Amino acid sequence: MALRVAMAQMAARVGDVDGNTALILDAWRRAADAGADLVVFTELTVTGYPPEDLLLKPEFLAATDDAMEVLRREGPAGTVAVVGTVASVGDREDPEQLGWDVSVPALDLRNRAVVLADGEVAAVYDKWRLPNYGVFDEARYFIPDNQVCVVGVAGVPVGMTVCEDLWTDEGPLAEAAAAGAKVVVNLNASPYERGKRATREQWVRHHATRDGTWVVYVNQVGGHDDVVFDGDSMLCSPDGQMVARGAQFAEDLVVVDLPVDAAEAPGPSLPGFTGKRADLPQVEVVPRLEPVAEVWEALVLATRDYVRRNRFDQVIVALSGGLDSAATAAIAADALGGEHVIGLLLPSPYSSGHSLADARDLATNMGIRTYEIPIESAMRAFDGMLADVFDAEGGATTPDDEHVSLTEENLQSRIRGVIVMALSNETGALVLTTGNKSEYAVGYATLYGDMAGGFAPLKDVPKTLVYEIARYRADRSPSIPQNTIDKPPSAELKPGQVDQDSLPPYDVLDDIIAAYVERNEGIAEILGRGHDEEVVRKVLRMIDGAEFKRRQSAPGPKITHRAFGKERRVPMTHAWHG
Repeated sequence: MALRVAMAQMAARVGDVDGNTALILDAWRRAADAGADLVVFTELTVTGYPPEDLLLKPEFLAATDDAMEVLRREGPAGTVAVVGTVASVGDREDPEQLGWDVSVPALDLRNRAVVLADGEVAAVYDKWRLPNYGVFDEARYFIPDNQVCVVGVAGVPVGMTVCEDLWTDEGPLAEAAAAGAKVVVNLNASPYERGKRATREQWVRHHATRDGTWVVYVNQVGGHDDVVFDGDSMLCSPDGQMVARGAQFAEDLVVVDLPVDAAEAPGPSLPGFTGKRADLPQVEVVPRLEPVAEVWEALVLATRDYVRRNRFDQVIVALSGGLDSAATAAIAADALGGEHVIGLLLPSPYSSGHSLADARDLATNMGIRTYEIPIESAMRAFDGMLADVFDAEGGATTPDDEHVSLTEENLQSRIRGVIVMALSNETGALVLTTGNKSEYAVGYATLYGDMAGGFAPLKDVPKTLVYEIARYRADRSPSIPQNTIDKPPSAELKPGQVDQDSLPPYDVLDDIIAAYVERNEGIAEILGRGHDEEVVRKVLRMIDGAEFKRRQSAPGPKITHRAFGKERRVPMTHAWHG
């Protein structure tokens, strides 16, 4: 026999309970129209993920309960749905009796998968494994359970699991299989990061082949603050073959027939679809994106959803002619359309002619309208205003001097910050900051200057990777000028300046940052990678000293193993330096 399964890869929006409910019903009805016995949604579909402290609001929890009632009442008959939601269970059981060493939150909340069938709640499953690392903070809100849930759908035993339950050898998936499940579904809200797809696939194949089960892995898609979900749902056969996949970085509904034998299930027996249904076309497993293309699509989706979900119609990018601003503008144009991007050219006396030309070429290629506002007069005005104070405090330079002080460099950046924020106020557009992970790591960015803005698309993208994504985008169609990619990187805040005046070469810098920030390696381990000790200690001092800046920076999407922000909570004030 065949069990027809639909994977509903949804872009659930955090807090939009009514909107998410409408999306669920739409996908559920389309699955029913396709003759599906079972449709599987994502983790916390009703609330969106991660809902964070919305879960502490009784009104929000009441709204999720109301939404589940709507789904129970209005869902189409004949197709069983597994929907992710939050549930308050009161004093159901003492967590200590369940064998879990956890701190019990004020509310007894469960991360729940609800099985809905023919107007009834047929079964529930509460997540066993609660991640509390990286971007995850589930132990703050939820209490785990350890009860297996296996129901019969059209005669096939189907086990329920949620996200982190998959990422362990023994536990929920093995228990579901031991209880008789021939198919195990796994509802996910698994954020994107480079290389994670391979690890996901390893776990899915491991459980499928070890237990002899079909594994239905359904993942959320869309951007939320500093994470982006890539979808990439998958269906794995007991022999380890990926027989179907959801789209990457887009919503999808994938319907597949599973050749699986009927068997008795320990839980409720649900008939599934009982009407006549057409044969499905041959499922085509679309090749996955190449690694650099994945990063680009992640950044585009994260930017699009952050801008639109926060009700902005357009964005502002300061175009210097450099690589970071060009990549940011190209991401914005791909995300929103070039007509929704405003480019600001803000030349100082030290801006090179080729940089202005490159910025104009980029804007033309991407369909971005631009305004050019020279800042020299503002620089002179500030110099005049501050001259007496600076002189009294030890002297300062002016733009006419051969030597430009760090104060003057930062002043240029802050003047630009004032201009971009003024235009933001006037137009209602969101400012995108252009800094990359390498710069944020070592503080090579100016507070209230180039750090001013509401979203930072490149915040977790090391400089060496910025080059890769820029080349990828330039190869697709006219966009980022080749000269922007080829020329030495420079802030152009004084004559002849290049980044390597202050920083090691970016390949060296990024390797040290990855070791220290993403892998928590110490000085001895980093030196073991062949780096010069003086350079390593300098970079680590810069990283530690820039924490206060990063705390004031705009959010940006995570794409590496460990991003700055909630994943890396290092004190701003501390005395540990290795």
